[in-house]
Amino acid sequence: MSRQAAPGRFNARRVRGLIRKEVRQVLRDPSNFVVAIILPALLLFLFGYGVTLDPRHYELGLVIEQPTAETGSLAAAFTNSPFFEVQIAQDRRQLEPALVAGDLHALVVVPAAASARAYGGQTAPIQVIVDGSDPNTANLVLGYVELLWANWLEQQSIGHGGMIAPPPISIEHRVWFNPELASRNYLVPGSIAIILTLIGSLLTALVIAREWERGTMEALLATPINVAELLIGKLAPYFLLGMASMALSTVLAVTVFGVPLRGSIWVLTLISAVYMLASLGQGLLISTLTRNQLVASQVSILSAFLPAFYFSDFVFEIDSMPVALQWVSYIVPARYFVSSLQTVFLAGDIWPVILPDTAALGLVSAVIFTVTLMRTRTRLD
Repeated sequence: MSRQAAPGRFNARRVRGLIRKEVRQVLRDPSNFVVAIILPALLLFLFGYGVTLDPRHYELGLVIEQPTAETGSLAAAFTNSPFFEVQIAQDRRQLEPALVAGDLHALVVVPAAASARAYGGQTAPIQVIVDGSDPNTANLVLGYVELLWANWLEQQSIGHGGMIAPPPISIEHRVWFNPELASRNYLVPGSIAIILTLIGSLLTALVIAREWERGTMEALLATPINVAELLIGKLAPYFLLGMASMALSTVLAVTVFGVPLRGSIWVLTLISAVYMLASLGQGLLISTLTRNQLVASQVSILSAFLPAFYFSDFVFEIDSMPVALQWVSYIVPARYFVSSLQTVFLAGDIWPVILPDTAALGLVSAVIFTVTLMRTRTRLD
């Protein structure tokens, strides 16, 4: 006759039994595979192909008040640019209604005396009127117009024997880590954090809250299992599910979207595992406090998904936020995970970035699990 372990002591046999039970429950529920396989692929394709911050074709109005050979060369420079779709007129009043209606992003006005002033060694300004309703687009258009104007002046100066003074300072651009400036290269790694947040917090909260609603948790609490065994047995299958989803996302990011992976796969696995623990602990804490699927889903979205989306530097830049919101971002685990993901993928194993982020994730995980242990009771009250 085998001796039964005391309820208060940790027992690996009980944990293995609970893990087997959870694995079977995961395998029986098709929604788990939808969240772990289909949803990651869908999100990656959405952020990889559907969402882009890269430059596109901007609608530009070009007003040339006095056509000359030089202004014709300038018009050709704008027309041949891959960033602009150009409409040309001789009077700004012909194009101002289109700018007001939002059909044009900007107007470039070349005054009548621009050519004469430029070749006379004087300042030859042009006017740029930008639609500022979208500040990001306005800044991009303004920057491209200024760069094209400077390049045209330099080419004209070379072609006419230095009659037009070239810019006094020549800037040579060199971009590290993401030379092609493709937004996909940092959006796709950042989306992995959103995927693991959904699997860790939302899925775990819903699954355990469902057990409370169905009464199966009551049968489980009738066993001599303790709190630590309950947490390990409940979270282990979903931890493996999340890590499998991370592996799938990494393979898709590298092979399908062409995102470089310059760091070590082991470092990527480590930081993903630490973040997965924090996310799982948050989901378990939510289910422990709510015990209702509807409430658990709402709390998960408000406390996990939305903060991970807004306060992780994934899409919205934290440094541009108010100081109070910047301080709030320090308690959001996704802030540190997105930073490490983008570093490992684009720059490599940069330890001054990875070590502080991993330490912060470990601290957040420890705090979450401590609170969960304090709030979880193996009784029905």
